[in-house]
Amino acid sequence: MEQKKFDFNSIIGFALIFVIILWVMYNNRQDEVKAQAKAKTEKAIEAKAKKETTKDVAQTITDTTVGDSVKIQKLQGKLGSFAYSATLPSAKEAFTTLENDKVVLKIANKGGYIAEATLKDFKKFDKNSKELVALIKNNNAYFNLQLQTKDNRVLNTKDLFFEPTLTTVDGNQVLSMKLKSSDNAFLEYKYVLKPKDYMLDFDIRTQGLNTVLNTSKPVDFQWDMKTYRNEKSISYENRYAEIVFEYEDGKDDFVGQGSDKEETPDKVTYIAYKQHFFTSILLTKTPFEKASLKSHDLVQDEEKDTIFTKEFKTTSALAFNNGELDYKMNWYYGPADYTLLNNYDRNLDEIIPLGWGIFGWINKFIFVPLFGFLSTFMGLGIAIIVFTILIKIAMSPITFKSFLSQAKMKVLRPEIMEIGEKFSKDPMKKQQETMSLYNKAGVNPMAGCIPALIQIPFMYASFQFFPSAIELRQKGFLWAEDLSSFDEIAKLPFHIPVYGDHISLFPILASIAIFFYMKMTSGDQAMSQPPQEGMPDMGKIMKIMIYLSPVMMLLFFNNYGSGLSLYNFISNLITIGIMLVIKKYFIDSDKIHAQIQENKSKPKSEGKFQRKMREMMEQAEEQKKLQNKKK
Repeated sequence: MEQKKFDFNSIIGFALIFVIILWVMYNNRQDEVKAQAKAKTEKAIEAKAKKETTKDVAQTITDTTVGDSVKIQKLQGKLGSFAYSATLPSAKEAFTTLENDKVVLKIANKGGYIAEATLKDFKKFDKNSKELVALIKNNNAYFNLQLQTKDNRVLNTKDLFFEPTLTTVDGNQVLSMKLKSSDNAFLEYKYVLKPKDYMLDFDIRTQGLNTVLNTSKPVDFQWDMKTYRNEKSISYENRYAEIVFEYEDGKDDFVGQGSDKEETPDKVTYIAYKQHFFTSILLTKTPFEKASLKSHDLVQDEEKDTIFTKEFKTTSALAFNNGELDYKMNWYYGPADYTLLNNYDRNLDEIIPLGWGIFGWINKFIFVPLFGFLSTFMGLGIAIIVFTILIKIAMSPITFKSFLSQAKMKVLRPEIMEIGEKFSKDPMKKQQETMSLYNKAGVNPMAGCIPALIQIPFMYASFQFFPSAIELRQKGFLWAEDLSSFDEIAKLPFHIPVYGDHISLFPILASIAIFFYMKMTSGDQAMSQPPQEGMPDMGKIMKIMIYLSPVMMLLFFNNYGSGLSLYNFISNLITIGIMLVIKKYFIDSDKIHAQIQENKSKPKSEGKFQRKMREMMEQAEEQKKLQNKKK
């Protein structure tokens, strides 16, 4: 009984100890939670005390009247000399509208910057939409100057109220937005909007603020913008959304694609926030000495991130001149149209990615004017077809030379193979005899490669031209509703990596066309080029490419604009047709063989290049003999 009693008492004792431990742990946890909450509250209070928020200033301004000396003193405590601007009737949430045939701009009293920019000639997503393209709305962008006063205040213009004055001068709308410290001392943003123009003048100047502002340092400014999605394919649109800038007297560059990219150029004269088919540009006649340009990709998941594409940030500074600011600048809110931007004569055509070097020249001097001419009197789909036909006809002499060279090499192949077998153990001799055969037959082994190389820049130029052609936007052809976007004929219930969640028809047709083209040409190319020792077998490579190229075409073009797919489909069809005509009517293997045999019988004068090659081979042969003797 005593043992049982002991056991029972022990159990009770352990239970009490367990309860006490729990109680202690609970109280400690509560103390910890309270301590964390207290620390969080103190931190929030401290942050609030340090930060002069827009809400505090706006509320103070709203509750203030000119006759209320207490509240004026409160404003002066926050704003210093600029408290005067908060006492004016304009110190309220209001907007002034500038509008012409192209654009509607709303400028906010608070901050003085453009709060809305809507393009009147462009619809969002598709041509049946009722929503116009708005580059700025719902606080997705702002422009701010950070003012440092002589009484050690730091004020942000985006938090302060400007006084608007709208007038008309020579048919132009002129809006003066003034942030005043007195009747005759102010910071002014001056906007001038001309009729039928996307570009507006934008001047920043100060008057009488040299006694208010600290003019020993430049005024920092920031221009931020989250770019709205405006096209059907957010991935395709995002691929062409980037910051383009001009610096150092006419040089241009861009901030790369990616999650977080940054450039810090000097002597910047314009900054463009490009959104594939639209762009927002800040231009200045007085270069910014240095600027920090940042780009952040907002599309991490295409199924969820469907509103914005990129976040762009610019920070730079405006320098004082004789104690005052005086900058002549411009804003552009409009389409990324090569011809339109080029007409401003401000190097803005570089914003359109038409390619560098020869690729850009082909686009600027051939593709753009030719396609622009055709599109003035025919539908865009027909214009693409006619454009493609004209380009292929112009390239047909080069195509002919390429096929002719392949035919000659094919005729010579048996003799080349015979030389290869005869001198299989002497590569140098084999090379000499092969070159001699080419010379006697009047055949240039490089003649087939050079024409193909000439065509490559035109092909690459088309890859740059069609995605940049805003003329194609929301223009339909056959089943394609928008030639600037993919021509979806079926929606998939799942997503295929690289390919996407839909089926586009023009890429399928282009893939079929390139398959038959390569099927018809690969045999001739493989036969015309005998295998070289130590080199890969081109016949095997071509067999792989017959199937690999169409698959790559299908995957690559499924999410691209259907205009580019249409161009490649028609281009391959025309090439097949030209090839069939050349083979049937212009290339006769028997005649080519007879001509080669006739060339062999004629004495040949050795060209400088051939003589040099022969001499180099002979020298190499002599060196090889000397080495063998030494051994």
